Amino acid sequence: MSEIRPRRSVLAMPGSNARALEKARSLPADVILIDLEDGTAPAAKAAARAQVAAAVAARGFGHREVVVRINPPETEDGEADLVALAPAAPDAILVPKVRTSDALIAVGSRLRRLGAPLATRVWAMIETPMAVVNVAEIAGAARDVDGRLGALVIGPNDLLKASRIRPPGRAALMPWLMNVLAAARAYEIEAIDGVFTDLTDAAGFEAECVQGRDLGFDGKMLIHPSQIGPANAAFGPDAGEIAQARRLMDVFDTPENRGRGVVAVDGKMVERLHVEAARRTLAMAEAIARLSA
Repeated sequence: MSEIRPRRSVLAMPGSNARALEKARSLPADVILIDLEDGTAPAAKAAARAQVAAAVAARGFGHREVVVRINPPETEDGEADLVALAPAAPDAILVPKVRTSDALIAVGSRLRRLGAPLATRVWAMIETPMAVVNVAEIAGAARDVDGRLGALVIGPNDLLKASRIRPPGRAALMPWLMNVLAAARAYEIEAIDGVFTDLTDAAGFEAECVQGRDLGFDGKMLIHPSQIGPANAAFGPDAGEIAQARRLMDVFDTPENRGRGVVAVDGKMVERLHVEAARRTLAMAEAIARLSA
């Protein structure tokens, strides 16, 4: 099993907000997503770009993964973003409005030519109908040496607008969400659920987090620090899940069960394939524990 990195909470913040960038260094989010695209006004993009590149290069975000959403790479701002960020080496570059894998491979190739380390991955926003139609092909960029693809991120508001689905529209998007998830799993990359924009509806947000977790998403993109706690709770294993995983591992690890494909655990027949799920649960719990150590 590859190393597990929690991505339960992906907090977006505008790159033009210096105070927010400083505050991000102490927030309990797993991922800090700094936005140079929609979250930064056109007149502020140049200054924000320099500010973000300096903040990323200075590190200081601790265990938090730092991802920067650039402007569309085919634009002048997008190219300038890549030039500024390549030497700063964020954990990932989030590419907006992805429609095919070609865009991701082009970004990865550009990062290589700019000298960005291989550790800087590329994430893709799935926020157009064309992206949904091509999602398997997009996810396949994970297998290309220049693809660098590490995650697919849902952009629900753009999907609703482009598809003319009336909000809230979550139910209508469900088949598309599952297609994205299937593509991510097929190519062994992460899948991040999209934002919940009603900050006055805490119960609705928590319910959507639980739904996203049950669907199989690895975490959720957030728009406010108040959403971090519920997202971390929903997308991380709870005490009961951890105890059950340990119980299952213990049962399969006994001498009499090591060669068996199916055993009874607490009155239920459990297949050995569930051992891998239990192992991942425990690895995730250990990774989360290290974050707060």
